[in-house]
Amino acid sequence: MKFTISRDDILNVMGNVQGLTGRKSSLAITATVLIQVEGDRIRVSATDLETGFEGFYPAQVESEGTISLNSRKFFEIVRDFPTEKINFKTGENRWVDIGDDNVQYHIAGMDPESFPQNPVFEDVELFNIDSGQLKKMIDKTASIIGPPDDKRAHVIGVYLQTIAGNDRNKLRMVSTDIGRLAKVDYTYGKNIQLPFKDGILIPKKGLLEVSKFLKENGIVNIGVSGNHLVIKKERESFLTRLLEGDFPNYEQAIIKDTQYDIILDKQSFLGTLKRMSILATDKYPAVVFTFNNGNLNIRSTSTEFGDSKEDMSVEYDREPIEVVYNPRYLIETLNMIEGEKIVINIRGREHPCLIEEMEDKNYIAAIMAMKI
Repeated sequence: MKFTISRDDILNVMGNVQGLTGRKSSLAITATVLIQVEGDRIRVSATDLETGFEGFYPAQVESEGTISLNSRKFFEIVRDFPTEKINFKTGENRWVDIGDDNVQYHIAGMDPESFPQNPVFEDVELFNIDSGQLKKMIDKTASIIGPPDDKRAHVIGVYLQTIAGNDRNKLRMVSTDIGRLAKVDYTYGKNIQLPFKDGILIPKKGLLEVSKFLKENGIVNIGVSGNHLVIKKERESFLTRLLEGDFPNYEQAIIKDTQYDIILDKQSFLGTLKRMSILATDKYPAVVFTFNNGNLNIRSTSTEFGDSKEDMSVEYDREPIEVVYNPRYLIETLNMIEGEKIVINIRGREHPCLIEEMEDKNYIAAIMAMKI
């Protein structure tokens, strides 16, 4: 096997697959990438046994072949290589020479026959979605990560379903870590028929790996085959094994009564939350909200560091209420909103706080109040 690749063609992909190949596994081969040289290109494959990746990249090929290389070392060599062109040549016993006239690496490869093969699917029904929109949907939902020891499917997975409307169909992602929930919609025309109406559960960590490859522009194809989600780009594709389980009835959590809506400037509210969260601790990650006669008082108290408080004017003329929230949940939610104005809906301790953008109603988050 002998070929030459451009550093710029392979650098980003090798950086992006580190999330897959860097996961702890009992199989050493999953820490490698499979490189198959064929025609005028190379095929790069990676897997963590749950999510598989495959991409095709141009190469100047002198002879074909296949080898598995340690993913981290391969990435570091490419990243720090001083010139654009990098030569590869395999020798005896799967040793690989990488370099040019001045820089040379002689590294051990692994048996490609032991690399886990990704399933091959034929005739998968695919539909199109804007790449940038899919990335936003994933980032707004899969980033809600629950406790590391919680293995429940509805906590480690994102719920994906399609909803038929009178004149529009929607692709919807919903995610929860029990303390909060996020829902985001992408709207299609009525003539677009969407699959998996019953909904599927996709591992969050697999979706976050997919997000690394999604650009702001372009089209992505999505489909389901058996127990796998299939995502295809022009020269790259992903397979993610679906989770088994049910997602809770999330719609009840996001029902709102608009009489409790409060409009706020996002940046002002975000700044207040950041300041008031400084004294919050891991043992007591809480800030207290008190609404009373046109004023919102936010305060934080720590037995270890002290206390803080800040007032801001709001349009509030109902009975005074006091509720406690995890400020990190609120801050992370606000960072997902692009608009300048937000709507928060607060009814009291027994109801979740609902947050959405004032103009764009495709995203809404629900944050449960803390009990003290």
